[in-house]
Amino acid sequence: MDNKQKKYLLGYAGNTAGITEEDAKKLTHINLAFGRLNLDGRISVDHLTILEQLPQIRAWNPGIKIVLSLVPHHPDAFTLNCATPEGRETIARSCAETVQEHKLDGIDLDWEYPCVPSNGANTSPADKHNFTLLCQEIRRQLDAINGSHYLLTIAAGADLYYVESVEIPELMKVLDYICLMTYDLKCGFHALAGHHTQLYSSTGDVFRNSCDQALRLFHAAGAPKEKLLMGAAFYSRKWEGIEDRNHGLLQICKNGGGYGPNYHDLVSDYIDKNGYTRYWDDEAKAPYLFNGSTFLSYDDPESLKAKCEYVNREGYAGIFYWEHVCDATRTLLDTLYQNLNA
Repeated sequence: MDNKQKKYLLGYAGNTAGITEEDAKKLTHINLAFGRLNLDGRISVDHLTILEQLPQIRAWNPGIKIVLSLVPHHPDAFTLNCATPEGRETIARSCAETVQEHKLDGIDLDWEYPCVPSNGANTSPADKHNFTLLCQEIRRQLDAINGSHYLLTIAAGADLYYVESVEIPELMKVLDYICLMTYDLKCGFHALAGHHTQLYSSTGDVFRNSCDQALRLFHAAGAPKEKLLMGAAFYSRKWEGIEDRNHGLLQICKNGGGYGPNYHDLVSDYIDKNGYTRYWDDEAKAPYLFNGSTFLSYDDPESLKAKCEYVNREGYAGIFYWEHVCDATRTLLDTLYQNLNA
């Protein structure tokens, strides 16, 4: 993909997403959230009622790609099954069977994260190479299916810890693209109120992570630009009990940033309403809300337009977002649709 080719516009969608005809025609890809990887290495999707809507979505947009995103149903499911050739083969076989049975276009692996124990899993340093071996085996089995090329993708943490926990150059030989989760850049791990999905870092921010920094980091590690998607957030992060300085931005908080309201709730009850004032950080290209003690970070049409301009200019593959149900106004999806490829 070069700068002149169509950019990907990908949405994560769960059972309550409610994809409309207009939505389907704007999206190039949908990631179904989520299939479950069980301890026995098999995939379960019986809980995904959105599968029933797929024929209608394809009728609305025959060119759309619909991919099953996998998360571990048990925290240790990836580490344990990746550790042996038999476990990797079981996962890969189940992936191939699932895409054929449900007429899907591929598999997305959302392992958060190889080698990283802070998310409650009994991970291992061996995850680093075992993850490569897993992706190679899934690629082999998907390629053995007659017919179309099936996508194999991953969702990746957007910082140095992830780059150093996987083998980017080897993975890129078998992956179609990476969804780089450039949201939650400040989250429950951070007791500093700030932007959680900013395009650039602000001066004075001691946690200097941003969409721009993450994309450059992964590209330098061996991921081609045409295989990297930037992440956008259709929800907010919230810090409470903050001193009324600098409109709450970059202020220390007693607790990390929890999940805040979804975008449609921000529009109806928060943005310049009920004591909250919207501010714009032109350095970060990011909006935020503050009411004197509570800070909310989020994406809006202005920040998404800046992200689209960046992706178009720099030649990255496109933009994806979490998650479709978080914006009933459809304003954010339409902003992405109107400005990608502009």
